[in-house]
Parts: sequence; structure tokens; C-alpha cells
Amino acid sequence: MRHALIFAAGLGERMRPLTDRTPKPLLTVQDKPLIVWHLEKLAAIGVHYVAINTSHLADQFPEVLGDGARWGLRIRYVYEGPTPLETGGGMLNALPFLGPEPFIVLNGDVWTDADFRALPAEPKGVAHLLLVDNPPHHAQGDFALDEHGKLHNDGNHRLTYSGIGVYRRAVLDNWPAIVGDAAANTKPPRFKLAPLLRVAMDQGLVSGSHHHGVWADVGTPERLSSLNAASL
Repeated sequence: MRHALIFAAGLGERMRPLTDRTPKPLLTVQDKPLIVWHLEKLAAIGVHYVAINTSHLADQFPEVLGDGARWGLRIRYVYEGPTPLETGGGMLNALPFLGPEPFIVLNGDVWTDADFRALPAEPKGVAHLLLVDNPPHHAQGDFALDEHGKLHNDGNHRLTYSGIGVYRRAVLDNWPAIVGDAAANTKPPRFKLAPLLRVAMDQGLVSGSHHHGVWADVGTPERLSSLNAASL
């Protein structure tokens, strides 16, 4: 995989006041911005091109990260405007920078020790999602993983989507029909990716794997403090 997309356009409302002056992906964990942990891991597995979606305090990203050359990467910043486009709209907006082959997608506000080398370079369907044990703040989970590595909307073994996956461009096929006219008629389109994934799961086109190591959704100041206090 040569391309990756990092979602970094969120407003970080639950992280205030820390995000009043700093975008959440640029907050530091162990003296390193969250997003830099991702960039280092992407470079280590041979990714060359990284698109970073931005919105809130967008100018800070190139100031801190530059063009990616220090990691052997080429970074393109994809500005979404003052209102983020959500995950589906953000992916659609970034497609021109992601190439034809499958690409890695990462939420810019998570931390993990997962080995990205274990992700499939060629998912059998339209997406492969990395799942983790359900954290206390999301005890109901997101999707069910079966014994064959397929993901389902319902089932007994429900896990939480880590915000890390490998996608094909085809995941966005027929997006206007799935998300409806309200989202499709906005310029640029603004919609979530989850409804598209759920339709693809019903068609047997989404696989998954379970990461048993460290993962954190750094969504609040308390979770950030806990992560900084941990031995990573």
C-alpha cells in the first residue's frame, strides 16, 4: 500500500479547552503529536503518500508536519472548509489524492501499538477494519466479527471499530443512493461512512481482524492524561 488517508478535520469539542488552540491530532502523547505516531508507522511499512483531511485550525498541520519529507513521505493537506465533511464526505473529498489501489485510513485521534504490517494490502471485499475490545465509553461495540473474519451489523461477538482500516475506492460506489438526497445535495457532500459500510456488510464485502493490544480513542482530556501516564 502506497497511499493513506488520515482523518484530522474534527472540531475536538469534547477535548476543550485543549483544542481551542490546538487540533486534536496535534496534541502530544509522550512528547510527540498523536498524528506523528501514525506517520512514523506508515513510513515504516512503505507508504509514500499521505492525505490529511483538515478543517479546525487547519493552518497548524503544515506548520508542524511540513511536507512529510522528514519521514520519507509526501503529505497533501485536503482542506474541508470550516465545517468538517464527516468520514464519508471526507474520504470522497480526498479520493483524488489516494491513487487507484487500496489505501489505509486512520482516525487522527487514536493511539495504538497495532502493527500496520498485519493489515491486508488487498482486502477481499471493499474494506477491512481493525477492531478492538469495547472500551468503557462504548460498551455496546460497533460490529460483530464472525469466525471467518467477516463483519456483520448484528451478532454476539460485537467489537469496536478502531478507526483503522484498509479501503477500496469501491466502498463509495452508490453513495448518493445510500446516504440520501439531503447529504448528496450539499456542496461538497457531507455524510458519514458507517451507512455505506453497513450496506457492504450485508453484502458480505467487509472483513475484519481483532487487535488485542493497546488502543485508545483520545477523545477527552482525561483519556489523554491516562495515555500520557501509561508506559508505551
